[in-house]
Order: sequence, then C-alpha cells, then structure tokens
Amino acid sequence: MKRIFIVISLCALMFYTGCESEKEEKHEALDTKFLVTSPAKMDTSITKDYVSQIRSIRHIELRTQERGYLQKIFVDEGQFVKEGQLLFKIMPKLYEAELQRAQAEVNFAEIEYQNTKRLTDSNVVSPNELAMADAKLQKAKAEMALAQVHLDFTEIRAPFDGIIDRFLVRPGSLLDEGELLSNFSDNSEMWVYFNVPEAEYLEYETIIDRDSLVQVELLMANNKLFDYRGEIRTIEADFNNETGNIAFRATFPNPKGLLRHGETGSVLIKVPLKNVLLIPQKATFEVLDKRFVYVIDENNMIRSREIKIAAEMPHIFAVVEGLAATDKILLEGLRLVREKDKISYDFVEPIAAISNLSLYAE
Repeated sequence: MKRIFIVISLCALMFYTGCESEKEEKHEALDTKFLVTSPAKMDTSITKDYVSQIRSIRHIELRTQERGYLQKIFVDEGQFVKEGQLLFKIMPKLYEAELQRAQAEVNFAEIEYQNTKRLTDSNVVSPNELAMADAKLQKAKAEMALAQVHLDFTEIRAPFDGIIDRFLVRPGSLLDEGELLSNFSDNSEMWVYFNVPEAEYLEYETIIDRDSLVQVELLMANNKLFDYRGEIRTIEADFNNETGNIAFRATFPNPKGLLRHGETGSVLIKVPLKNVLLIPQKATFEVLDKRFVYVIDENNMIRSREIKIAAEMPHIFAVVEGLAATDKILLEGLRLVREKDKISYDFVEPIAAISNLSLYAE
C-alpha cells in the first residue's frame, strides 16, 4: 500500500512539473516580440515548364522506288548533304537496257511516221494512216520517257538540305521496291511539342496578344538553356480526353545544328501575374495538404486562415484567395504560437519582407 502511495505521488509531481513547464514556455512565447508583415500587391511573372519532345521540321524516310541491287552509297551516316546530292545508286543495267529498247522503238516509229507523211503528201495513203503513225510515235516516246523515269529512280538524291541517319542497307543488298534505306532530317528549324492542361490553356488564351507570337525558352537535357528563343505558333485542335491536355508546338531556330530529332527538354513560358498578393513561403504552414497563415486581428490575437496558392516562386507564394493586402500575417515564430494567442510585434514592410534573400520556407 505504501508503494502504491509513493507511485501516485511521483506521478502527481511529474504532472505538476510538466504543467508548470508548459505554462513557463507559453508565457515566454507570449513575451517574445514577433515580426509581422502584410502581403505585397504587385505585378510579377512566373515561369512554367513543360516536358517537351523535339522534332525536325522535316523528318522523312528514304525508300527505293525500284527493285535491284544496291550498287553504291555515296555519303556517310550523320553527314550533312545538300539538296540534289546523290546518296544511293541501284545497279542500273536492267533499266538502261529498257531505255535503249524504248529509244529504238521511238526511232522505228519516227521513220515509219516520216514515210507515211511522204505518202500522204503524195495522196498515196489517207490522212488516217498518217494519224495512226503519229499516234504510234507518240506512244513510243511516252514509253521511252517512262523508261527514263525508271532509270532515274535508280539514283536516290537528297530532297532538301539535311542530315542523313543510320543506313539500314549495305552495298550489294537486293532491294525491293519501297524498301527503307535511311531517315533524313532537316534540322534548320525544330518543332518542340509539349502538353498543356486545360486550365492553363484557358489562362494562356486570355493573356495572349493575337498580334504577336509568345516567346518561349528551351531547357535542354543537360539543364542548360538553348541559345535561341522559340515562338508558339501552333495549338492542336482537340484535347486529349484521357489526359485533359492539349498539344502546343513551338518553333526554334537551330542555326548551329545543336538540336536533333528525338531529343527531349523542357519548354519554359513566362506567365504574367497582375496585382497579385505575394507573401514569403516561411510565413505559411501546411495541414493535411492545405496551406495556412497566422493572421493578427485588431486585438493582436493569432488566427489561422487557409489560403489558396496561385503560383510558387523561389521563397515566395502568390496568393489568390484567403488574404487581403491590408491583413497582417505572422512572419516568423510560427511554431512558438497557438490559435488565439495574444502577441506583441514589430511590423516589417511587405517589399522589405519579400526582398530579403534570407527568407526560406519553413
């Protein structure tokens, strides 16, 4: 029984000591002079980034138009070539023979036509005979032109200035009509595609100036900015029903050829914010995925208030709901106070508060 009494006494002593300590801590916190500020109302801008895919302005497949053995490749993989430059040649022997045969048919039809014409001029044969001879000559010429086209198709030339990709065939390969030889890219300009959520698309449409194109930047895979700015020139017609996004396309100049088809990066877009309220991140705290601040009322009493964040910048939040420019918010010591505590404070001007580089989010 004596032991039980001793245990109860110890517990009571510990409880009393804890309560006294808590009172002392609370009293100490209330005696502290806190820093308080107000939201700064101003125009600013934020940078939004979107994962992007980089594509050549022209990226095509080089395919054969005739069947035959690949006789020679005149360029190397990854080489820059000029429009009209010879790239591949299919063995032309068969097509040369067909052209020669067609040429012979034209010569024969020409002789036959001339003979018929003399006979017609002498009234030996009717004009219909001359017309038939002329039709035969024209047919022969058409067949010769077709043979010439087939022969020309044995030479695959660059359709424009660009870079040739990896070869998928080698000299001596038997090629079928339409077989893929390589890919070919025009990298003078690059198309950069990125997806934008519906809400941000609507914001973009409200701020866009129809008389000018929106300038954007490209953050490359090495985390460095591309030297040249791009312009948003195209927005797709439809939203993706599965993702709720719509595709934008920005065009970037690529005079140094640094960008290649298939690269990835991030498009950076500056979005202006008009008359927005800015507060230091360190003046906020989070509870269950909701953001709060401590507002000081007219009686210098602490009141927690939920706020809605429009954008996040380094050490600063842009607030769209929950605060007014005249509200006073606790700047430091958020962990030292509780709801309805009464405090004394020093006021810090809003511009000075957000301009202080030492502000870090707690």
